[in-house]
Amino acid sequence: MNKEIKEKIILDLCGGTGAWSKPYLEAGYSVRNITLPDYDVRTYNPPKNVYGILVAPPCTMFSLARTKAKKPRDLKEGMEIVRACLNIIWSCMEIRQDTRKKTLPLKFWALENPNGMLKYFLGKPAFEFDPWQFGDEYKKKTYLWGWFNEPKKKFERIEVVMTKGQIEKHKTNSQKLPVFNPYKSLNPKLQKKFDRLASREIAPEMFGKLSRQERRAITPAGFAKAFFEANR
Repeated sequence: MNKEIKEKIILDLCGGTGAWSKPYLEAGYSVRNITLPDYDVRTYNPPKNVYGILVAPPCTMFSLARTKAKKPRDLKEGMEIVRACLNIIWSCMEIRQDTRKKTLPLKFWALENPNGMLKYFLGKPAFEFDPWQFGDEYKKKTYLWGWFNEPKKKFERIEVVMTKGQIEKHKTNSQKLPVFNPYKSLNPKLQKKFDRLASREIAPEMFGKLSRQERRAITPAGFAKAFFEANR
């Protein structure tokens, strides 16, 4: 394994299952998954030579769907974690270095969250995507803020070769989708919305191991791979 790669530290803040950082881990990077219960971003002190940072703070309090929850929306609580993550990012960029350098030691950082109220705090996102654009078969408009190379979307303009009968059968969110064909584009109008997926359809490999909420937060594999390819 390349020694240079092994020495590149990737922080996966609020990483959960580690789905976003998985491509880095598999490539030999030194990945640190800073997530509860083992680590708390509010008390974590990062090492000095961090290469890149991935951030996926809980979206619970920022969700636009949080209108009937037993616990009222608490944006201060939600921002406590976001602030802690940003403080870690900033501390990694504030490390003193040769003043002749025109770049910072941190090569990239990205903060991910679904479309919700976080945009009012962080401003216009640098990147927007739906999982289907990277080959994952569902809709979930997601934003990225930060400093990074944009991952290349696989599907932009979309056409699916389907019979009239197939279209009639699959036109509603409640119907099952046809088997995914990577050689054909995906029509977003025919994809299930994330909120309409049955519990077993959300990260099925983790069904019974993680709660529905935890599985909903897992980063889509297609996006994770594309992000890695753009930010190595």
